[in-house]
Amino acid sequence: MTPLKNLDKLQPYPFERLRTLFAGAKHTGGLEHVNLSIGEPKHPTPALIKQALIDNLDGLAVYPGTQGLPVLRKAIADWILRRFDAQVDAETQVLPILGSREALFSFAQVVLDGCEAGSHVAFPNPFYQIYEGATFLGGASPVFVNIDATTGLPDFHNLSPDVLAKTRLMYVCSPNNPTGAVYTLEDWQKLFDLADEYNIVIASDECYSEIYLDGTEAPIGGLEAASRLGRSDYNNLVVFSSLSKRSNAPGLRSGYVAGDADLIKAFLRYRTYHGSAMSATIQMASVAAWNDEEHVIENRRLYTEKFKSFQAILQGTLDLHIPPAGFYFWADLGRSDTEFAKTLFEQAHVTLLPGSFLGREAGGQNPGTNHVRIALVASLDECNEAAKRIAHLIRNSL
Repeated sequence: MTPLKNLDKLQPYPFERLRTLFAGAKHTGGLEHVNLSIGEPKHPTPALIKQALIDNLDGLAVYPGTQGLPVLRKAIADWILRRFDAQVDAETQVLPILGSREALFSFAQVVLDGCEAGSHVAFPNPFYQIYEGATFLGGASPVFVNIDATTGLPDFHNLSPDVLAKTRLMYVCSPNNPTGAVYTLEDWQKLFDLADEYNIVIASDECYSEIYLDGTEAPIGGLEAASRLGRSDYNNLVVFSSLSKRSNAPGLRSGYVAGDADLIKAFLRYRTYHGSAMSATIQMASVAAWNDEEHVIENRRLYTEKFKSFQAILQGTLDLHIPPAGFYFWADLGRSDTEFAKTLFEQAHVTLLPGSFLGREAGGQNPGTNHVRIALVASLDECNEAAKRIAHLIRNSL
């Protein structure tokens, strides 16, 4: 039997599976569609970002350098210092990236380069699908670490020493997608201890770090935790973030990777060949975004308002817990997530994402089964309307 090529190991993306689930399904009630399935921010992109793009259109006339403009790297390093009280060298420990997605994928190719057969990459389950794809195309095997139903986080310490000894890369996601749970300083210490013992690189996906409940403490980031724990060299740690969620600019495709200087150096070399340089026009718009916090504060206010309103409408109908961060409800239905999603689409014209599409079976279970992820990305009125339709459906036909 011919072995599968790495590309053939890729499974359909969750939204492709959703289209298959809905194939032939038709909404019969004449209601406007409300899509709460995909985590695409719908709040307006701040005017200051748009104006910065307009003011820097001359940047389209030049090839950009892969390392990025010094002014952007400095803006990112300054923001990291303000937000996380962590010092990074803008010259050696920061790179601009084309959104966190492409970098989370390509970084695995750097870490796994030259790894022996049988190497592992560990990550939470359910998970952001890029982790799995990067693992397969890097020639490694995925290790799915089931999320604990109580904490909303995976416990990598449950992995056997044999598995950990073969693990080269560990993706962590805090705030977690889909649960919204965040790591504490103690959690980070345990992760660092594990990484030190087994020489594992930690790739920290922090794209939701700025979406947390209004008036609450900001989530701890990997660089912040390392700095507070006396690990200011960020050994074997890199973090990824972007402007997509923070600044409602998913189309800007702009973010950063920061951390261990040796890993950043290797990643820069890879990216020089990979062809992933950011346009100078986009870079200058990114500088404007990283230098402003007012729009981010307003962003959090809007999400907090939607969380509270959505939960109130469904109180007594669907048990919803507002997460510490992120913009998702992770709801336990106690029934088939795929059947619920399909029925909701047909009868109420609301789209949610079945949790089982985000997970894989591990340890005899898919921890996403019977759950749905609800992305509160639409307007307040649309989210409220969706909540009312969900409540009506549950009360009357399920």
